[in-house]
Amino acid sequence: MDTRLGLPNLGLGLGLRSQHFEHILEKNPAVDWFEVISENFMDSHGRPRYILQQIAEKYPVVMHGVSLSIGSTDPLNFDYLKSLKQLASEVKPAWISDHLCWTGVLTTNSHDLLPLPLNEDSLKHVCNRIKQVQDYLERPLIVENPSTYAAFNNSTLPEWEFLRIMTEETGCGLLLDVNNVYVSSFNNDFDPVAYINGIPHDKVVQMHLAGHQNCGNYIIDTHDREVNSQVWKLFQQAYQLSDQASILLEWDGNIPAFDIYHSELLKSKQYMNAAFVGGEKEVFSIDKEQVSNPLNLFAVNKF
Repeated sequence: MDTRLGLPNLGLGLGLRSQHFEHILEKNPAVDWFEVISENFMDSHGRPRYILQQIAEKYPVVMHGVSLSIGSTDPLNFDYLKSLKQLASEVKPAWISDHLCWTGVLTTNSHDLLPLPLNEDSLKHVCNRIKQVQDYLERPLIVENPSTYAAFNNSTLPEWEFLRIMTEETGCGLLLDVNNVYVSSFNNDFDPVAYINGIPHDKVVQMHLAGHQNCGNYIIDTHDREVNSQVWKLFQQAYQLSDQASILLEWDGNIPAFDIYHSELLKSKQYMNAAFVGGEKEVFSIDKEQVSNPLNLFAVNKF
């Protein structure tokens, strides 16, 4: 079986949400694996941690973080990393992931995934920090592309090029969030297909799918509804290029009953299979009007 960075293809998974704990424990649904938000369990030694241990005995689990702050200028938080590593020793996740972002400065956590300028200086900074994290955790870090709502004037590298060099320099893997690519492309006026074509496909360990809210002249990454049809189309393009990646659906607001959540994940099968109908790969494009951004980019969308 082909693997990425020696990591397995886990199949189709769901983000583990507390609303579904009892259903999972009682029904043992036919889900291949679950992804947990690391911070929800790192410092909890009560019922959530106990339930996670039970689920981890039955299903493969992946730990997904939101507070590593790999792009921050603050020193790495080794108390955080110690708790993360301790949880991993108990849960034994297939891998640990976090985001290409910063979440705070001067020890203050913004509880948001904030973008960073993409240039040679930030690339060197991020690569050095990824290497430190990987050395401490004794495993490769899987890094996700975040949704962005603004671009920086001092960015000199397209995000897909930044990710390619980052993986080459550090040996880390990629968590390709297809919805985030689409959201960022709409908000920042770039071609999402060029992004998908430009990333290092052999480093994509996992993909995320999620819903978003289109507000007319910008999109918010809300994770509170079904996957958009354009995101499904972009996923089909991404999957044909990185077909050994594990697939996961996120749903964090207006969370539906488990069966509805699971059925949305299973829609991915038709796009995964369609990518190879007839033994040939399809060439995709996204309609221009779907990614154009009517905002005044210089007044609103540039820092």
